[in-house]
This record gives sequence, C-alpha cells and structure tokens, in this order.
Amino acid sequence: MSHESGVKRFDILVVGGGMIGSALALGLSQQGWQVGLVEGAPVDSLLKSSGTAANVESFEPRVSAISLASERLLQALGAWPRVQAGRHCGYREMIVWDGDGTGRIHFDAAELHARSLGTIVENRNIVRALFECLVESDVTLLDGVRVQGWVRGEGVQLEDGRLLTANLVVGADGAMSRLRQWSGLATREWDYDQQAIVGTVRTSQSHCHTAWQSFTPTGPLAFLPLANETGDEHFCSFVWSQDTDEARRLMALDSDRFRKELEVAIEGELGEVLAVSKRFAFPLRQRHAKDYVTDGLALVGDAAHTIHPLAGQGANLGYGDVRVLLDELGRAKQLGLAPDDALVLARYQRRRKGENLAMMAAMEGFKQLFARDELPIRWLRNAGMRWFDKLAPLKTRIAAEAMGIDG
Repeated sequence: MSHESGVKRFDILVVGGGMIGSALALGLSQQGWQVGLVEGAPVDSLLKSSGTAANVESFEPRVSAISLASERLLQALGAWPRVQAGRHCGYREMIVWDGDGTGRIHFDAAELHARSLGTIVENRNIVRALFECLVESDVTLLDGVRVQGWVRGEGVQLEDGRLLTANLVVGADGAMSRLRQWSGLATREWDYDQQAIVGTVRTSQSHCHTAWQSFTPTGPLAFLPLANETGDEHFCSFVWSQDTDEARRLMALDSDRFRKELEVAIEGELGEVLAVSKRFAFPLRQRHAKDYVTDGLALVGDAAHTIHPLAGQGANLGYGDVRVLLDELGRAKQLGLAPDDALVLARYQRRRKGENLAMMAAMEGFKQLFARDELPIRWLRNAGMRWFDKLAPLKTRIAAEAMGIDG
C-alpha cells in the first residue's frame, strides 16, 4: 500500500474506511482499479487488536450480526480468516418473543442444514481484519486526514490542502455523509423518537450461542452472544431501543439499578445479569437517499440508508451494496468502461434500492406492530407468532433469505 502524498489521481476514490468502505476499496483494488481510500483515523489505530481481558469493558459496544452472505463476501476478499482469528461468536439459534404476551418464534440453524444463523462480531475487529488485508494490497491509503470538500468535476479537497481527483468518488462516510450533502442528493427521513442503549453484560447462564430478542411497546431488547479468547459463553452485547424519555431515565440509573432493570426486561432468560459495562445511547432515525448515484459519485452503506437496529441488518445491507457495486464495476472493467459510466451506476442503484427499501419497510412494519398496545392487536400479534412458529417451511424460507443462503 502506498502512503505517498503525491498520488492525486485515481480511477476510484472511496471516502470512509469503516466496515463498508474498507471492504469496497479492497475489492475494487483486486479487480485492477487504481483505488484511493480516505480515512480520518490513523491506520495504526485501526490495526490494534481488541485485547484479551475477560470482562465486560473489554468488548466494543458496537457489534454486527454478520449474515452468511456477508461472510461469503469477506471470505472472497480474504478478510474472513482474519476476522475468525479475533473474537467472534457464531449463533446457532434465535429466539424472538412478545414481551407483553405469549407469542414466541424459534429459529434453528439445524432446520436449514447450516452451521449457524450468522456471526456476532465487534465492528472494530472487522475493520482490523480488512485493514490487515489493505496494508498488503495496492490501495493508496490516505489516513489520519479528513475530507474538507467535494466539487463535481474538480475533485476531493483534503483538510491538509491536497486535492484528489477520480473518475468515481464513493461516499462510505456514514449516516451523516458530507459527500451526500455536498452532492445535493436528497433524503427521505424521519425520527423514531427513540434511542438505542448499547453495552455488554455478563450473565450467570450461558447464552448457548443463541440470539435473544424481546419486543415491547416501548421498543425491542436484544441480547447477542459474544465469546472471548477462552470461549467463555457468558458475555452478551445488548441493544435496548426505547422511547426517548424512557431511554433517558434508564441512562440516568446507576450501574446496579440499570443491571436489575435489564434483567427484568430480558425476563431472566439468561439468569442473573452479573455485570454491565459502560452504556452508550444514540438517537434512532431512519434515512434513505432518494438516489444513490449522481454524476461521478455513488453512495454505499449508511451514507445511502440507515435502518432501525431491531433486526441487526444495517451492516448486511451495506455489504449488499458492496457486493453489487463490485459486481457492476467488475463487469465495467471487463468491458473497458469507465467506473463513472452512467449506465453502470444506474444498474447498481436499481439492483440495491428495491431490496433496501423492502427491508426498511419490513422493519418499520415490525416496529409499528409491536408498538400497538390494544388488546385485540396484542392477541392477534401473539396468535400470529405462535402460528408462524409452527409453519416450518415458511419460517425456514424467511430465515434462509435473511441469512443470504439463497443469495
């Protein structure tokens, strides 16, 4: 990888070296494009391992449930073995229930003849694995510097004064994407008036390689299994989405009182909650760019769409963008087309927009369904969950699609 500041011209410039942008840059380089990657953090900080301490504070609060489709992408990029060399936890089962009723759905990888439903990985471990591959690639890394501006036809201006030009600039710079704002690409968005509280817990009972999720009128609570280097199965990452006022009340509690409320909310499914890490809360907002592409620019991941975390599909939707954009740009390379060819970018948008909107609509429907507290709705909801749990073929089909087995 080159760190030369004199390199200013690229075929493709990716802005944002998170889980999505770093995967895209790596894949594009493997196709033979001249690729630059701009990342605000110094590369040395991204290559640090997560450590080995066996306590709740040693885990990163941000984790992702990586589907088998996303795993296949990371495998093709050469990064998945490096992910597996760090902390990760495959989950074989998922149990979802109505916190205000008796409805329960149980997904089991064995029913799909799969080894797991997915893998829970700390985000920083995915980034580390990708950057370990990037330092061995031909990608030109521009790290420790941020983008100051972008003007169509002129290039990307870095805060240190360097000007970078490229046929195609890809915005992988997150939900508050400045590239999206500078390009004038409009979004449709709304505030959920909820906050997601995240952290790590240690429980008295093993998580049994199972993802647990309870739905309540004020928001879902998920316990996602983690494993440290010794294979301890008593750590879980939690994501507790709550209405804003309730989230503020929970965040104001001391650690012991919060731990007890968390144990009640998960209905003691994993026994006693023995310890809880420092908590973090962030507001929830759904956002979708009306267009993912414009002249010389494409958006991927959270820069194009953000989704409620209740199904943990945010990273997988982003990797879906990467997979399709790599497919379209790989075909363009073979045909001798420029990476900013309008038809190439239009195909990327057409292939991804429908799938992303469908997932976002489904998640919105789930959220609205479980937010309703009327007795008839609760009865139908719970009856429907029990009915669905008994329909093995339908349940298996939906689980396979979510995992990407057919993708």
